[in-house]
Amino acid sequence: MKKMHLLAALLALTFIDAHAIMDHSRHRGGRGGSYSGTAACVHPHLDKMQPVHLATVAPGAAFSFLIYNIDDPKQVSVEVKQQPVDVVFEFKDPFYVVKGKIPASLRNTAARIDVKINAKASSCRAAEGWLIKISEN
Repeated sequence: MKKMHLLAALLALTFIDAHAIMDHSRHRGGRGGSYSGTAACVHPHLDKMQPVHLATVAPGAAFSFLIYNIDDPKQVSVEVKQQPVDVVFEFKDPFYVVKGKIPASLRNTAARIDVKINAKASSCRAAEGWLIKISEN
């Protein structure tokens, strides 16, 4: 009987220890918090990309998307078919609306709108994008 009580006590301590470890891991309650000297972050991501994936658009057409979980728009770079594109950011808490235009020189081709987030901490960097078709006119 004593062995059962001892086993139950050890098992309870194991669960308490595991809970304490999980409770202190990166869940600091704020953006940019840290744990053991490494930067914690919520990974950036895109949403509501326009035009949609594999849509056909005219050369010079506008595109837009929402980007969540970035601290500074200067971290973001956008390319279309490996050509840098100027974009405009508008902060709409808790996200940014990003707008740009497909280069007019791209015609009758497929292209990837490629978005890269270059944060200081490598764990916070991200790259996302989507494909579009660009018509002749």
